[in-house]
Order: sequence, then C-alpha cells, then structure tokens
Amino acid sequence: MQTITSMDVEEQQPSPTPSNVKHFGLKNSIQTNFGDDYVFQIIPKDDWSSMAVSLSTNTVKLYSPVMGQYYGECKGHSATINQILFSGPSNPHVLSSCSSDGTIRAWDTRSFQQVSILNAGPSQEVFSFSTGGPNGSLVAAGCDSQVLLWDWRNNKQIACLEDSHMDDVTQVHFVPDEPGRLISASVDGLICIFDTSGDINDEDHLDSVINVGTSIAKVGFFGESYQKLWCLTHIETASIWDWKDGRNEANFSDARTLASESWNLDHVDYFVDCHYSKEAEKLWLIGGTNAGTLGYFPVNSSGTATIGAAEAILEGGHTSVVRSVLPMSRIHSELGSSSSSHDHSSGIFGWTGGEDGRLCCWLSDDSPQKNQSWISSTLVMKPERTCKKNRHQPY
Repeated sequence: MQTITSMDVEEQQPSPTPSNVKHFGLKNSIQTNFGDDYVFQIIPKDDWSSMAVSLSTNTVKLYSPVMGQYYGECKGHSATINQILFSGPSNPHVLSSCSSDGTIRAWDTRSFQQVSILNAGPSQEVFSFSTGGPNGSLVAAGCDSQVLLWDWRNNKQIACLEDSHMDDVTQVHFVPDEPGRLISASVDGLICIFDTSGDINDEDHLDSVINVGTSIAKVGFFGESYQKLWCLTHIETASIWDWKDGRNEANFSDARTLASESWNLDHVDYFVDCHYSKEAEKLWLIGGTNAGTLGYFPVNSSGTATIGAAEAILEGGHTSVVRSVLPMSRIHSELGSSSSSHDHSSGIFGWTGGEDGRLCCWLSDDSPQKNQSWISSTLVMKPERTCKKNRHQPY
C-alpha cells in the first residue's frame, strides 16, 4: 500500500551559499517500494492531473503531482523500463513505455491495462523511443545499435536504420517544431539527424552527423525554435550544439568541477538532466551529490560559455543518487524572476526520484506551507547498501 510519510517540523539551517540562491523544503516523501528499488523517471500527463513514475521493479506507477495520491500501476514488462512517455492531448489516457525486454507497450491509465504492444524482435533491447513524423504517425526507437520505425496506426515496422550507429542508441527524439526530423544519439558518440519523410533508409535520409566524441547519455532541445541541443555524456561532460548546422557552441569537459565551484556544498558527482524554460529563456544543468543533494546551475552558451552559481538547491530529501527531476513548469520558469504570484499548487517546485526508492515533493521557500513541510534528515535515513549498481549503464 502506498503511503505518504508524515513529516516533523525542523528549522532549516542556512547553507554557506550566496544570498540569492533559492532553497526548497520537502512537502512530503513517498516510499515507492519495500526494498532497494530505484525510481528511474518521472513524467507529467499533459494536463498535470497525474504523473507517471518508472521503477526498477519493471512497473510504472501513477500519482497525483499535487497531492501525492497513489492511483495505480501498469505492470507487464519483464526487464528494465528505459523510458516512459504520455501520448499527449490527442490520446490523453495513453501512457507508453519501452524496455530492455524488446517491447514498447501502451497502457490505458484509467484501467492500468495494456492496450497495444510493439515488438523489436528477439534479443533486442529498446533504450529510447519517440512519436512524431510528418503525419504524426511514426514511432521511432533506439534498439541496440539500430533505429527502428513503426507506423503506430497499424503497428507495422516500416524502416530499420542499421548503418548510422555502431553502438547502443540511447536517445531518439523527433524535433518539436519539425516533426519530420528525427535525432538519435548513441554510445558511439554520434548524434544523427534523419529526414523521416517518404521511404526511409540510411543512405538517402541521413541528413547530418555530429560527433560528440564520447558515449552520450541524454540529449534535449532548447532555444526559441528548438534549434539547439544540450548533450550529457556517461562521463559527466556537457556540451551545447546547434543541430541545424552541426556547430558546437560550448563544451564543458570539466562540468562537474565548474558546478562544484559554483556552490559551497559537497562536490557535484553527476548530472541528472537539463531543463529549459522557454518563458525565462534559460537552461539549467541539474547536478547532484551521491548523498542526494541537487543544484540547478544556469548554463550560458553565448559568448564565453559558463556554468553559473546554483540558483536552486534541493537538500534533505534523498539519501542516494537522484535519477529524475520533474519541475512544476510555471514555478520552474520563475526561478530567476521576482514574481510572487501563486496559484493553488504553485508552491510546489517539483518532484524528484532516486536510488533510495523515494519520490520527494519540494516546496518553494516562499510557500505558505513552508513551516509545516521541512523534514529532518533523520526521517529519511536508510542503511548503507553494500553494493551499488552502475548509474552510468544506459540499459
């Protein structure tokens, strides 16, 4: 049974960080399991009525992002779930997931039952997937070193791009404003840009290639017309690219050191993600410590490339590596602003999940609920594990 841990009030001790940094208190914490299972990914439904959470138990659980209420779970994968996606406004009740069991499954979030399945074939692992295409009817997936494409209307595979990458494809994304363009990224260090119109093949539809030079963990779009890419690698370096002309705008080979020097807390051990606010026109690199503290570090790639001082710190909720961060979008866009207007849920900064099996909900420091929401670190302590899994393994 899912329960929300009750919280004791504790005075928040000031950290030796700049006065303009925003600290966030813990509203509540949900223990998602009864063992040493991980939270992999947290994503919101389009209308924010629920959020989906993938776990190392090969299940996806759904919760309310405002109240933390548990709704139910989708269970059917037989191996690690590598990515989850909601289908968007056109299919508001459909959640999809891909797995190392070689399948992409769609679930009805009202009944939590599987409604369709795509199978990549025997011994295949599906590391990433995306929906889009010129008519919005394509499903693309990174399956081992191949990029596979299906037409979701009839579940038929229409292409297998097998000559562009030489190692596991960790990311595939259709470009938001150009749905006919598909970007793939791989452990081989390459980012490939494909045109998915017409009869798709490697020879005629590979438009360009960007060589990052090391194994790629995550990529994402940002910028006014999504013409830029941020890239995080498995050795914790970061870079910024203009994918349309293949130009490298910033290369942070020492990203962890730069972030660590931007606050007075423990050394930044890894990066969880990047988040872009279109409203604020800002990109943040989210770094974490092995003890579970997170920092939002602003990235500037114009002129002299810099990683700035932490603008937000999330501390006291996790006791291990954090795997996923879900910001509540409106508050996230106000990180660098002076706005103080709030709606009923705007005091929630966001949710995080990690290797301690916890979901943590964070409140902004000016929330009226603050005095009831700080948590003592002693309430979330767990015994040290004798063995740790490799966080950097992409599958």
